[in-house]
Amino acid sequence: MTINVLDTYSAMGRILRAPAADRAALLGAMLEPLRGMYRYAPGEIDPVDMHRQSFGFPLDRDEERCLDALETLAAAGAWERMQRALDDALAVLTEATPGLEVPDTTVAVVLGDPGDALFMRPALGLSGFGGISGYILITLWPFPENVDRVEATAVHELHHNLRWGPGGVVWDPMTVTVGDHVIGEGLADAFARELHGEERGYARIGVPHLHDDEVFTKVVSGLGVTGMENFTAWVLGDALAERFGGTAVGLPTGAGYAVGNRLVDTYLEATGQTAAQALRADSSEIIATALGRAG
Repeated sequence: MTINVLDTYSAMGRILRAPAADRAALLGAMLEPLRGMYRYAPGEIDPVDMHRQSFGFPLDRDEERCLDALETLAAAGAWERMQRALDDALAVLTEATPGLEVPDTTVAVVLGDPGDALFMRPALGLSGFGGISGYILITLWPFPENVDRVEATAVHELHHNLRWGPGGVVWDPMTVTVGDHVIGEGLADAFARELHGEERGYARIGVPHLHDDEVFTKVVSGLGVTGMENFTAWVLGDALAERFGGTAVGLPTGAGYAVGNRLVDTYLEATGQTAAQALRADSSEIIATALGRAG
């Protein structure tokens, strides 16, 4: 099994320096190795369209700003650091879970859109997706805090990748709950903290709400909600949910991450496990243990 962090540095440099009319085709070539990430989506998905509809860097403006950001990431050794961190994290996970089935995994780091106010402020310049086995996509803007957390961000997504990977926890769209998603985020953060420290390991969007009991109570009230279209507000918060067509539920950005960390930390303390050992732990057991201990 191999983890391959793609050389998106060179590819993005070519895209940003190319004539505007050629950029979409070049972006498509860069993203082609990630096409399998959309294998469960209905219909044919164009990765370039997904890039445009999410937080990906623009193809028609801000070229110099993006090129400067690209060089900031390169100077920080972001791609090399991410590769080392993922290889080391995989060793920890395979030791903790004997017989763990790990597919070849493709990882891409892509610049975000500096002109997207939602991405740059509430989302703090970072979006990660590692829920589809064999693929990890990290979209970021190189704020110093994000550059400092490159390793932690990568291993957070790897934990997702293997929790919901072959032989792991089944993500059934018909039965999956907000609780399953929240616990997944809490476990991934706990794993990142185990490997890279408390300061770097927390997903930044959840940190402001870690000790907010009102947010905790609200998210806990929604742990049984089903329907993936409803998850965004409960996990990421209202602002991000509204961007993607969801319905607000009265939660701040990152609420589900904060609550997931609290629930998972209580569970790990109660059981004496690490987040690596709890890779495949059932979310309902984690919730029941954590809430029972809290009560």
